[in-house]
Amino acid sequence: MRGVRGEPVVPQLARVTVTLPPVDRAALVATRRDLHQHPELGFEEQRTSTLIAERLRQLGYAVRTAVGKTGVLAQRDGAAGRCVLLRADMDALPVEEANDVPYRSKHPGRMHACGHDGHVAIGLEVARRLHAAYLPGSLKLAFQPAEEISYGAEAMIRDGALDGPTVDAAFGIHLWNDLPTGTIGVMPGAVMASVDEFEITILGRGGHAAAPHQTTDPVLIAAHIVTGLQSLVSRRRNPFEEGVVSVTQLNAGHAFNVIPGRAELRGTVRTFGGQFFEHAPRLVEQTTQGIAAAFGATAEVRYRRLTAPLVNDERMTLLMTGVARNIVGRERVIAGVRTMGGEDMSFFLAKVPGTFAFVGSAPPGKPASPHHSPTFDIDEEALVIGAELLTRTVVEYLESGR
Repeated sequence: MRGVRGEPVVPQLARVTVTLPPVDRAALVATRRDLHQHPELGFEEQRTSTLIAERLRQLGYAVRTAVGKTGVLAQRDGAAGRCVLLRADMDALPVEEANDVPYRSKHPGRMHACGHDGHVAIGLEVARRLHAAYLPGSLKLAFQPAEEISYGAEAMIRDGALDGPTVDAAFGIHLWNDLPTGTIGVMPGAVMASVDEFEITILGRGGHAAAPHQTTDPVLIAAHIVTGLQSLVSRRRNPFEEGVVSVTQLNAGHAFNVIPGRAELRGTVRTFGGQFFEHAPRLVEQTTQGIAAAFGATAEVRYRRLTAPLVNDERMTLLMTGVARNIVGRERVIAGVRTMGGEDMSFFLAKVPGTFAFVGSAPPGKPASPHHSPTFDIDEEALVIGAELLTRTVVEYLESGR
């Protein structure tokens, strides 16, 4: 539905009859800080999943563990009605933390540098608030492993996360340091990009650096391939379609006076769909093979699709937008928040309608460190807003009949 100016009309929320306890901020912060001190990488989330399962069982949820290897799936059945799923990712990153805080990571080389510790804390608080409430439908909570390596959502879906009962809608959030605390970014359509990975091996002929004419130099060829791949966005992509091609690794050689026989490249392609998404594998292959052949070398290209674009359903987005406005105010709900970063929540939203929102978490009074950086941290007040948003979205969805 559109208003007179063409803007989506956010429907009036249903009268909420569910009585909810207030958010327990102290518990939220304590859980998040505990998890932050004990980060675990994708498919290694043993301590995290054990903590989650124990707390959910204490609340009375039916709990399945080892869903998608290390994932946890909790369920409570309400009165007859639909089933809604909330998803929270659990994994950390291979980053050495540089923050000097009491809850600093206790594990060298591992850190919650993307806010997933906060997502788990929020998911557990939503579970606490809803466990004893009357719900006109069923609730599932999916604590998902391995988002950072893009395999966890698919693994949970293969293990039946969306079945028994069948999930009708799915919602999730991301704590977001590009937005100030007290704001929520949500919009319909593609909001996070596809994630593709490519690996290229260039096979030339090595030799003495003083006699390059006797070699087929894979380092020089790699440099031309990097330039060619970067040109795909500027010359082979429709300018009305978003796209990013980044070469992030180049490895070749071991000595300053030796031209090696091979070079290796690695990188990523990001899009919001469209023709560039469809054509990217072929364009990377053609560009690489053409340049390598022109220099008399051969090349091997391995191209993998990790996640598709994350696309928010319009009706579910309108519902969550209404909830968000009730929490933070109309002027602090921001449309147009998108990122070329990827999210494997896209697999859930490709199966069922739903919405993924960004909850502002930039600490006040200082520049926020970016996601995946060694100084990443959040304003913990954002945990309260995230818990309110997901709790009320569940209630609104199940009560509204939409």
